[in-house]
Parts: sequence; C-alpha cells; structure tokens
Amino acid sequence: MSGLFFFLYFVSFLFSDLTEASICSSNAIPIVRNISELPQGNYGRGGLSHVTVAGSLLHGFKEVEVWLQTFAPGSGTSIHRHSCEEVFIVLKGSGTLYLASSSHEQYPGKPQEYHIFSNSTFHIPMNDAHQIQNTNESEDLQVLVVISRPPVKVFIYKDWFMPHTAAKLKFPYYWDEECFESPKDEL
Repeated sequence: MSGLFFFLYFVSFLFSDLTEASICSSNAIPIVRNISELPQGNYGRGGLSHVTVAGSLLHGFKEVEVWLQTFAPGSGTSIHRHSCEEVFIVLKGSGTLYLASSSHEQYPGKPQEYHIFSNSTFHIPMNDAHQIQNTNESEDLQVLVVISRPPVKVFIYKDWFMPHTAAKLKFPYYWDEECFESPKDEL
C-alpha cells in the first residue's frame, strides 16, 4: 500500500509542477504580484519589452487587459488599429503618438502627431489607426496600457495610405499565441 501511496503522491507532485509552470493558467492569480517576476518578451520586435500584467488568455480576465511595455530609443509599434479602446499612461520617457482619426475612410490617411511625455496619458478611440514611437534618443519610453474587449484583434498596415481591406489581421496577437486555443469544430 505504501508503494501505491508514494506513486500517487509522486504523480500528483509532477502534475502540480506542470500546471504551475504553465503561463496560460486561468486559475486565480495572486492579488499582489511582483511585476519584475512576470514573464516578459520582445516577440521578435527589436527594442520592445512586453509584460502582460493582467490578460484575458493568460489570466482569465474578461473585460480588460493591462500591459507594461518599454520601447528602446528609436523603436515603437507598427501602424495598426483594433476594435477596442486603449488607454496609455506614460511612466517614463517621451515619444510621439501618430493618430489617424480619419481611419473610417478607405485608408487611415495622414496622421496627427502628438508629443507624449512622462506622466501624460492618452487614449485611442476604437478602430483609429495609430502608432507609438520612442523618438527620444537617450531614454526608454515606458507605458502602462489598458485595453477593453480582450483578446485584441490587430490589423497591421505597411503605411498610412494602405487600404483597410489590405491590412493584415494578426490574431491571436504575439503575446497571446502561446495561450490561444482555436475553437473546436462542432461538426
């Protein structure tokens, strides 16, 4: 009997380690966490450090998602849009927000430029094409980002005059790929 007990204990120990090692667990996350201990990556985008602080696919959140993103000097996002609202808080550094508020035409069009800086906040209306660039040559740009309606479906543009119909859909987005499960075909 003790051999069976040891075996069951060993198997449960292995299983608990595997489930805890998965970053895609939707089990309850601790109320207080250390951001420096959360997984981060650049997802093939040089100059980016991305941390999902609270995610839909990663942590099971249903209404909002929170990211901490750091952009090295000269780096930034691609030109993109998504069908959710987005709010940014600039924690440190400075840069430029490019926002095409005429995104509801056939293509985004010439964007307006806004200077963003430490302790500033800005929002992106739903489906407006935008781009964030760290235009500071000597300091990282760090932002806290809150999005509604996760997980986000992103449409990526090569330039501001690319037709919406030619924009490339990226879903799941880079940091959601590991946790995304395709819907099962019911037929």
